[in-house]
Amino acid sequence: MGRVIAIANQKGGVGKTTTSINLSAALAERGKKVLVIDTDPQGNTTSGFGLDKNELENSIYELMIGECTIDEAIQKNVVEDLDGVDIIPSNVNLAAVEIELIDADQKEFILREAISKVKDNYDFIVIDCPPSLSMLTVNAMTTANTVLVPIQCEYYALEGLSQLVHTVNLVRDRLNPELEMEGVVFTMFDSRTNLSLQVVENVKEHIQENVYKTIIPRNIRLAEAPSYGLPINIYEPKSAGAEAYRLLADEVIERKFD
Repeated sequence: MGRVIAIANQKGGVGKTTTSINLSAALAERGKKVLVIDTDPQGNTTSGFGLDKNELENSIYELMIGECTIDEAIQKNVVEDLDGVDIIPSNVNLAAVEIELIDADQKEFILREAISKVKDNYDFIVIDCPPSLSMLTVNAMTTANTVLVPIQCEYYALEGLSQLVHTVNLVRDRLNPELEMEGVVFTMFDSRTNLSLQVVENVKEHIQENVYKTIIPRNIRLAEAPSYGLPINIYEPKSAGAEAYRLLADEVIERKFD
């Protein structure tokens, strides 16, 4: 039974997509079978795996409105030189899904229903959420077992985190009693600045959630990799960014949930 991890934070630019791509690829490198689900209409995770988001025959949009099956939506083995990463891609069409489904029954569970058919085929399912607390994010959270929150090491890091934790608690209470906080991972860490260190200490003091030991550094190679349509462990396997995501993958694999 695959563990489903929603990668969520309603703040943009905190490393959600970078984490979705590179954690998934690092898990696959460790021999795990991974399905990535791009639920962001920007489709950056899709293009980060080298797919042309404007040329998709089927995407998560068609899946959610019932125009294709889950098998038709999944693109298999999307990383060259690395087996084990499948993706349900996304593009700008997904922006219309909330309007399309406005009167749909059980609309908060559409993704969960679809994923239930393939869940046993994967060790991990990683969902990249949009930077908003929308119906798409709620669908991700009703599907997920856990929520992983990337936090950028910057002054306003804590802003919005309490709102996100509140949303997770609401979804748990009303829609998905199994949902847990996977934890927080710090991204874009710059060891040369006192600010990054202060942010890490500040967040650890203020939240009760699990904080991953691995901290993702600010890294040029990590920033370049998506423009080549490759995860960091293929684009620059010896870079600090690749090493960090391998360590994070090991921590994620080791975490046990009830």
